[in-house]
Parts: sequence; structure tokens; C-alpha cells
Amino acid sequence: MSDPSPQTFSGASVRGRERRPRIGITMGDPAGIGPEIVLKAVVEPEVLRACVPVIVGDAQLLAHTARTLDLQCGYDIVRAGEGFPEELDAPVIYHLDNIRGHVEPGVEAGEAGRAAAEYIEAAVELCGSGAVDAISTAPINKRALFLGGYSFPGHTEFLAHLTRAEDCAMAFVASNLRIVLISTHVPLSEAIRLVEKERIMRVVRLTNRELKRWGIAEPRIAVAALNPHGAEGGLFGVEESAEILPAVEACRDLEGIDARGPFSADTVFLRASRGEFDAVVSCYHDQAMIPVKCLSFGEAVNVTLGLPFIRTSVDHGTAFDIAGKGVAEHSSMVAAIMLAARLSLPDERSGDAVMNAG
Repeated sequence: MSDPSPQTFSGASVRGRERRPRIGITMGDPAGIGPEIVLKAVVEPEVLRACVPVIVGDAQLLAHTARTLDLQCGYDIVRAGEGFPEELDAPVIYHLDNIRGHVEPGVEAGEAGRAAAEYIEAAVELCGSGAVDAISTAPINKRALFLGGYSFPGHTEFLAHLTRAEDCAMAFVASNLRIVLISTHVPLSEAIRLVEKERIMRVVRLTNRELKRWGIAEPRIAVAALNPHGAEGGLFGVEESAEILPAVEACRDLEGIDARGPFSADTVFLRASRGEFDAVVSCYHDQAMIPVKCLSFGEAVNVTLGLPFIRTSVDHGTAFDIAGKGVAEHSSMVAAIMLAARLSLPDERSGDAVMNAG
């Protein structure tokens, strides 16, 4: 399998000459709905007011998608390796020319997975050089990524590898709720094993640090319990007393973090959505995704914490069943781009701005 080399990252800051940040937008898996939702999103007036979109993808496939689905395209093209104009006012396409032959919409393929991975690599390079100020990604297909030679379970792990980030976590901003995951795409049996003190402490520390970067001065962080009713004093499990509570107490008492819990998962997300907590640390993927998608399906934003740049993404997958049909909803793509734009401007990093992703 491919093992792309990590890149030296300069951590370039937003250019002072532009108020609107440049957001690198990867078009995702070419066989999925990514090209469609990206083209739909970058023409929205709110997006154009907030940023200058730089679409990272294949210009020919984007043009074909636009013709087929009657969408706007015809943007200026910058080829891979070329420099950007000093001033950009309208969307541009950063063209990789990495699709050979026809891509069948809705069909899982290694060629498409490889191309999608190369868009991510290119976006990271652009961010590292300061050509763009943040990244927003359209969905990829994990099986296609694997078939294309990339042994990463998703964006989070791939981006952590490319940037040499030691601590990363997947987070979601959904309406009035923020959730950070202890583990991501692993079997449930493995996720349970990963509910351990040191790992929980790393995620709580990272959440506290990143929320402060977002403008929340004193983050209030709740940690969800793993077992039903928080294990009922050990009747339903021992992880709460053996791992979660010691982690919470260490973060609070030794590091001064306002961490609390463990709280029963059947109520903690509701409490957070009502303003009691600034974020919830969740024990596993679906524990987090159920409240996110119940509250804000299609409008939530995936954020990778711990990277040297801002990276946001949609809250859904490649939707192969509707790819190429012109019916894909692009609201989550819009919300992801808008949040990336807001977080990439230091004076816009406030709690309210982060909550109001759309």
C-alpha cells in the first residue's frame, strides 16, 4: 500500500492583504457526489462573501459534471505546480490532471480512490505553502481509498500522517452541539478497549486547547459514559470507575481543565445542546454520530482537531446511490466551507462563530 511521506509544514498564516481567506476545497471521490456538491456550494453568495474558493480536483471532470447536471463552472485553472495570482476574487480550480479514462458515477474504484487521496495531499501542500488558509473536504470512500493504495481509514488519520500531527481527533459541530471522539473508524470491540485513561486525557486536553483557539476562554468539557446509565455504580461495567473518572479527575485537579463526568450518554448530549457544556467527549463513533445526525443531518460539520491548519468536512459520505443524478444536497458542504473561513481568521474565532457553522 502507498505510504505517502509526511510533509514539512510551515504553518503559514493568513495573508494580510486579503480579508477573505482562500479555502482549499477538495472535490472528494470523483465517483461520488463530491464534484456536484462542491460546484453547487462555491456559487452560493454566502460562500463567495466569506472566502475565495480554491477547488482542488480535476478540471475536466468538474467541467463534465457541470455540463451533465447543468451547473456553473468555467473557472480559471491553475495547474499543479504553478503559482497562484497575487490577487484572487473568484473561484479557481487547482487542476491535478490525475484521472485517466472515464469515471463511472456511483462505482467504487481504486482509480477514483487514488485521485481523491492525491487531492488531499495537494491541499495539504497548498496549506503548508500559504497558498490557501484552510481546507474543506468533500467525502471520500474508504474502500476506494484502500483499493487506490492508501491504507488509511479516513481523512483524520491521513491528515495526521501528512502533517506529522501527534494528537488529532475527529470533532463535529452540529447546530448548538460540539462532540469530540475518542476513537473513529474501528470495530466496536476495539473502540471499547480504547476507552482508557491516558487516551481520554489526551482527547480532553486537545479539546480544551482547540476550543480556546476557537475563542472559548474557559471550555466546559463533559465526558460521556460508555455503559448504560453510566454503569450504575459498577453494575453494568467498570470502564467508568477504572478509566473515565480517573481521567476526568486528573484533567481537572492536576491540569486545571474544566472537565466533568462521566455522564450517562442518554442525557449528556441533550444537556450540552441546551448550553450546559461547550463540548462532549464521546467514547466511540456512533455514540457521537447519532445525536449529531438527529439534530443536524446534512448541515453538521466535521472538524479535525490538532492539525497545524483548519480542516473541515461534510457530515456525510459519497452517496454512490445518487451520484451523477443532480439531486445531492450541498448544505453541509456550504456549512463546512463557511466554518473553515471563519476559523481561519483569528478575529472571527469566537464561540458564536463556531456554533453558527452555516
